[in-house]
Amino acid sequence: MESEHAHRKDEHLALAEAEFKKNPPISSLEQIRLIHRSLPETNVQEINLQVQDSALGWDYPFYIEAMTGGSQKTGEINEQLAKIAKITGLAMAVGSQSIALKDHNAISSFEVARKSNPDGFLIANLGAGHTAHEAQQVVDMIGANALEIHVNVAQEIVMAEGDRDFHWMESIGEIINTIHVPVIIKEVGFGMDQQTIKQLEQMGAQYINVGGRSGTNFAIIEDRRNRTTVTKQSHQYLYDWGQTTAESLLETKDSHAKILATGGITSPLDVVKAQVLGAKAVGVAGYFLHDLLKYGPDHLIETIQLWQSHLPKLYALVGANGQNDLPNVPYILSPELNSYAQQRHLD
Repeated sequence: MESEHAHRKDEHLALAEAEFKKNPPISSLEQIRLIHRSLPETNVQEINLQVQDSALGWDYPFYIEAMTGGSQKTGEINEQLAKIAKITGLAMAVGSQSIALKDHNAISSFEVARKSNPDGFLIANLGAGHTAHEAQQVVDMIGANALEIHVNVAQEIVMAEGDRDFHWMESIGEIINTIHVPVIIKEVGFGMDQQTIKQLEQMGAQYINVGGRSGTNFAIIEDRRNRTTVTKQSHQYLYDWGQTTAESLLETKDSHAKILATGGITSPLDVVKAQVLGAKAVGVAGYFLHDLLKYGPDHLIETIQLWQSHLPKLYALVGANGQNDLPNVPYILSPELNSYAQQRHLD
């Protein structure tokens, strides 16, 4: 019989998919219009999609973001995703491995990712507040090429059994300065602000995933797990808490870190818009999970390959030959997003 923690993993998976079906995400990046170039002076066949970073060096500027693991069912999903990542050449992050530090029965649900994709780029995953020793354990568990440390205060606040002590900076700093693979500090869907980004940079963070609101909403998911409806116990007032992905990317204006983004990514155009706003690469979770669960692995492979074939066309439309050209692409913000930028002095 699986543990209560393993059951929670199954609940997260089921509730994320149910919420996606009920309220399909609307990307906050729709608030950005890229300016079309009629004379781009480029050749689609010669465009380079590679992520310009020596430690990552991915062939494509998007990857399969952290979703799951920890139970038999979620282990099967990880196996499918790892095989898809191998076929499509994408990097892939596994879900939080904290359960595997306590329940050895859960380890195989993460190890399967490396077994299914021996030579792929895999990203381990652990919550803030863990030690550097524990971080090394989860890296070793899957032979990871990088590590995500996720910060999820809003999720923990809503979670009935969640943490209430959020003194995380010391342990995050220790992990950044100890682990010998790239360490990505990632928000789980409530966005980041300039102050947080600067604090992380001061701790030595070189990779930051702003993880904005507009994708999978863990405030809603945890409330569903709490079996609360619109009652005194509900956290409904937090369902729109945090900064969107677009807002969070604007908050990175003066950052010196390498920025990643996730949260409500639903198309290759979202990938390009995020790069124009400064992201090195974009993680996709909920959209790919829905595709996998509804249509199966072969369909998700087709979806990913479609994105891969469309990205060079989109680069051409804005006159970009590669990633380094994208931050120079002009764009227009919606009135709402422009107001946010002005009030936050992010012009």
